[in-house]
Amino acid sequence: MAIYFQVIAKLEQLIGEIGDLNSTLILLVGPSRSGKTQLLRQLSARFHLEPLNVGLELGRRLAATPNNKRGFSASELLREIAQHAQYGERTEDPLLLDNLELLFEPSLQINPLELIRRLAHFKRVVAVWPGELRGDRLIYADMSHPEHRDYSRDGVVVVEMCRIY
Repeated sequence: MAIYFQVIAKLEQLIGEIGDLNSTLILLVGPSRSGKTQLLRQLSARFHLEPLNVGLELGRRLAATPNNKRGFSASELLREIAQHAQYGERTEDPLLLDNLELLFEPSLQINPLELIRRLAHFKRVVAVWPGELRGDRLIYADMSHPEHRDYSRDGVVVVEMCRIY
């Protein structure tokens, strides 16, 4: 548990310094059950914020959107959800994102990492990446999986969870 407090302190420091960096996006990356969501929840408690469950909130909005317009609407809807999230009175509070898996749905035909990066242009973002880091690549799903994605980590601050344990 002490290791969590060290990581929380590191994240708080990164969030405070992120304005001086080239990126305002921090990704918590690690294998399933590595504690990413638990860490985000502890961080949210420190900031008195509620993490945004992207899958739940965006899924609700997309359900009311015709299938042929979902891909086009997804980025706009996520931006609206993020803007209207209850994040206290302090504008410096980070946007905390979890459950991003819906963004990888092939029928949406969107780039999930780019979508999150665009959110980070307006507000500091800490997000749970539902994949892994291989070298300097952010990977989601196996190559044989229809949702497979492979992105460069350039412009993103990565906190790798597998090194914590």
